[in-house]
Amino acid sequence: MFVANIFAQDHTKWGLPEGAKARLGKGVISGKIAYSPDGKSLAVAGGIGIWIYDAKTYQELSLFQGHTEWVESVAFSPDGKTLASGSRDEAIRLWNAETGEHKHTLEGHASWVNSVAFSPDGKTLASGSEDKTIRLWNAETGEHKKTLEGHTDGVNSVAFSLDGKTLASGSWDTTIRLWNAETGEHKHTLEGHKSFVSSVAFSPDGKTIASGSEDSTVRLWDAETGEHKKTLEGHTEWVESVAFSPDGKTLASSSRDTTIRLWNAETGEHKKTLEGHTDRVNSVAFSPDGKTLASASWDTTIRLWNAETGEHKKTLEGHTDWVNSVAFSPDGKTIASSSSDSPRLWDAETGEHKHTLEGHTGAVNSVAFSPDGKTIASGSEDSTVRLWDAEIGEHKKTLEGHTGAVESVAFSPDGKTLASGGGWPDRTVRLWNADTGEHKKTLEGHTGEVESVAFSPDGQTLASGSWDKTLRLWDAETGEHKKTLEGHTDWVFSVAFSPDGKTLASASADSTLRLWDADTGEHKKTLEGHTEWVNSVAFSPDGKTLASGSADSTLRLWNAETGEHKHTLEGHKSFVSSVAFSPDGKTIASGSYDDTVLLWNITPTDPQSVDPTGKLYTKWGVLKTAEVFQNYPNPFNPETWIPYQLAVPAAVRISIESADGRLIRQLDLGHQRAGLYKKRGRAAFWDGKNEQGEPVASGIYFYTLTADDFTATRKMLIRK
Repeated sequence: MFVANIFAQDHTKWGLPEGAKARLGKGVISGKIAYSPDGKSLAVAGGIGIWIYDAKTYQELSLFQGHTEWVESVAFSPDGKTLASGSRDEAIRLWNAETGEHKHTLEGHASWVNSVAFSPDGKTLASGSEDKTIRLWNAETGEHKKTLEGHTDGVNSVAFSLDGKTLASGSWDTTIRLWNAETGEHKHTLEGHKSFVSSVAFSPDGKTIASGSEDSTVRLWDAETGEHKKTLEGHTEWVESVAFSPDGKTLASSSRDTTIRLWNAETGEHKKTLEGHTDRVNSVAFSPDGKTLASASWDTTIRLWNAETGEHKKTLEGHTDWVNSVAFSPDGKTIASSSSDSPRLWDAETGEHKHTLEGHTGAVNSVAFSPDGKTIASGSEDSTVRLWDAEIGEHKKTLEGHTGAVESVAFSPDGKTLASGGGWPDRTVRLWNADTGEHKKTLEGHTGEVESVAFSPDGQTLASGSWDKTLRLWDAETGEHKKTLEGHTDWVFSVAFSPDGKTLASASADSTLRLWDADTGEHKKTLEGHTEWVNSVAFSPDGKTLASGSADSTLRLWNAETGEHKHTLEGHKSFVSSVAFSPDGKTIASGSYDDTVLLWNITPTDPQSVDPTGKLYTKWGVLKTAEVFQNYPNPFNPETWIPYQLAVPAAVRISIESADGRLIRQLDLGHQRAGLYKKRGRAAFWDGKNEQGEPVASGIYFYTLTADDFTATRKMLIRK
């Protein structure tokens, strides 16, 4: 089998899976940020765990891992010794904040945990959940103390007053509730926001509560009586987070309008607007000394600001969007990764980020190095192929002609020809002059999207794999169709030739790999073991090992001659989209939808191995064909967005019905790629009108997502 023998990054510190030597990228920033009470550390909730930064040097200190889904919220205990985290896996975890050791897992919520907060004495932990409840826990033992019920929708935020006597909660039901923190008794309901409440915070003197809402406003309330004091207006989209400065004089608010606003907490006067983030700002937090404000954003960065002047101090980068493809340069010194944001180049030895290749206007599906290592080709959802200088990252040429997304790119062995595979509705393979960018030929025949293209080592044959469940072999010079290889029972995602050109490997959505005689097209072997579709396949340079990456979140290594399973590499948190061997065969790079690239250092050892069973996860839970999420805002007036996720490409339709079952509106979204359709611009949009263009009445409606054979229904509310 193959196992790791050295690590480029510390295994314990960075939570690397067994067998991995490095991780490139930090994963998405999914939730809140928090300073430790002594101001020395900053905790960031992310897609792969909780990152701990040194608040002075801005260096990563640790990564706490254990949750099986996104972490939504983090909070330090008042003494700074314990970190609590709430996750979409419905659990709360308590960690030793210094060592990262897991102390307790608190279970009981029936849905996502959106918010966690310690009482000022550190004895009680409060958690707010999508299950509409707040739970109080013994912060030392993890024992459940009380469940507070009353909200009619999910709880987004919880906060204790400074004296620990009152707990505030903000909910999707548009209200804030105040509770006796000791008895759990309901004290007041604060009404006034026109949409859901995303965040609540007490002022340091305990007299004022601030709330941020989807209605784009911040409201100030009297914490004793619940009386509304002021409404702070200025944000143009919903307010994600609010926080008071330690001296109570300043209130910070962050918003989906990409800005942070600073307000005079007493008068409500607007002081400053902090600009720089390019996407929604999830969270803001003041350092304990009040001098620094930290903000975390969906633009994958953390920004640090001078809390007095609003001056930008530092941007912490490295988080990125999910990874679709990875490739090594011919000399093995550089790794290219393609993502739903932009391609990145990394130093293969140190993991250091070298360049970001910007220019595509859609997600980048595939990258490939030319044989001389001087050029990188990238294929994108924007229907183009781009050529880049691999050394400096400069854009060289844009190749246009495909009528749909470009799913795959590959250079011929002599570097003179570039092949690209087209998605829906294109379904063709195109051959280009790799030097001039001139279009040479279009190869037609596939009836489904062309997911993968590969040249034989002698450059005479081109193989293509498609959603039509077939592989096709083409004469690479003339474009003539030579053979169609049939046998897979589902889409073919990846094809690769062995180094001697005698064998062709294919990976499929039917969860298998197949080995074929590359000359005759005869089927040789079927490799079984993955529990979900196989996205990528690659031969080692010596041709003895085959690596495969799957939607079951694992990589598998196989004997390329016999088809025998050798080893399973586990560690990714979502499906593995791409695998690649380094030219010396000592490293495998794997790219995943958990937003990271893992590097695995391998050497041949004893062939005996244990084959653990991998679990199937995405960032948002156990993998399904599709999933539809709660619309936002909800309740709404007059428009809303419906987010959804596709684990596989599918034709998507959303039907909206009234409470009595009448069809109100049907949104035909067409054929969509696998991915998360959550942000505005990607999520489904409904303007609150029926098929005749008339606004519908207030009330409860149901929306049903249909993605091929998958259907799921959720409820939403229009309130006018």
